[in-house]
Amino acid sequence: HGPDQPTSAAIEAAAQAAGLQYVHQPVASGYQSPEEIAEFARLLQALPHPVLVFCRSGARSTRMFMAAQAL
Repeated sequence: HGPDQPTSAAIEAAAQAAGLQYVHQPVASGYQSPEEIAEFARLLQALPHPVLVFCRSGARSTRMFMAAQAL
């Protein structure tokens, strides 16, 4: 996580304060395993919508979303 990026704990606290469900699924920047992608796809189906997915640059979020959609 970058120096200007809030911690997972801070994001979780803000989400809970707003009445939102929070899930943290850390993934490495260079490679997302088939198991991580499958878990991400499961979460996308199970969580209430809309779902906000993000990472520092947006690249991992986009790759995970596209890979989950392809399952």
